Amino acid sequence: MRMLSMLSLGLAAAVVSGHAFAAEGQTSGPHGEKPTPAASYTLTSAEEQKIKDGRFSAALVWHEMSEYTTAVNAGARDEFKRLGIEVIAETNAGFDAARQKSDIETVLAKKPSIILSLPVDPASAASVYDPALKAGVKLGFVDNSPAGYVQGKDYVTIVSDDLFQMGHKAGIAMATALGSKGKVGYIFHDADFYVTNQRDQAFKKTIEQDYPEMKVVAEQGMADPARAEEIAQAMVTQHPDLDGIYVTWAEPALSVLSTLRSAGNTHTRIVALDLNEPAALDMVKGGNVAALVADEAYTIGVTAARATAGSLVGKQAAPFLVVDSLAVTKDTVREGWQKSLHRDVPASIASALK
Repeated sequence: MRMLSMLSLGLAAAVVSGHAFAAEGQTSGPHGEKPTPAASYTLTSAEEQKIKDGRFSAALVWHEMSEYTTAVNAGARDEFKRLGIEVIAETNAGFDAARQKSDIETVLAKKPSIILSLPVDPASAASVYDPALKAGVKLGFVDNSPAGYVQGKDYVTIVSDDLFQMGHKAGIAMATALGSKGKVGYIFHDADFYVTNQRDQAFKKTIEQDYPEMKVVAEQGMADPARAEEIAQAMVTQHPDLDGIYVTWAEPALSVLSTLRSAGNTHTRIVALDLNEPAALDMVKGGNVAALVADEAYTIGVTAARATAGSLVGKQAAPFLVVDSLAVTKDTVREGWQKSLHRDVPASIASALK
């Protein structure tokens, strides 16, 4: 998933319920939806022309702005532009549900045909989006949908990443870094949030099932990212011979990295999910970070815009569309940044690569 503020997601996780965990080897959506590849949703030239002729408009009502959301936003804007849809509003709720409700009310005054959004609090989000629904606006969501909303009736689709694939690729990346053998620490997200839960479980399952000479010898849940350094310190104190540590996403991985650096540990490799400039900089400089697994965030935006636009001319979408992920290493960081975020690597990384 992602450059989302997982701290905010973690705090909201307690209210997310009713989802199903992934079946073996397969991602499932927040309500147990089966995944459909995002690339399978296409528009014919006739449908695209009909959309262009409709002179439609769109509003982008985001939960917060981050590297991830910026990439999703860029993908949506580019696809809307290609389809002749004017983006008439863009908002950032700062992960505040009340503010997101106000944002919806504000943009509705501009009469958009489409609203793309990621609900801050899915459990109470129906009250946020009901005014848009009553106004006949087509709703497209990223990652989640309001509790009680019915796909195809109340909203077009949910677009996210292939969660099991992300965790699986993280497992492969760890095995590659360790030569398929060694002792591994596992720091997972200790909250009921389907995105992180599925990614974490897929990593562990990959190690346990596919790499018999690798063992998860230490594991610790993390509900609060602020405790990541404390967790890492305890883990490496109890297991100083760890060959690798998996961290549920990139920001707390920086705390793990700090712990290893303070201990003078250059041996233990880190694999985490999502792109992050400081973590990637350590990676390209040959530090502890071995790989970062990221989703195609820009493509999430493109797909959400395309599917929601298609609904305006009667083109239906599957309930849960998922994009691919990629393991980003020192050798592939330039390509990975482009594929995930659709922009060049930060200057600090570019300089380190010279």
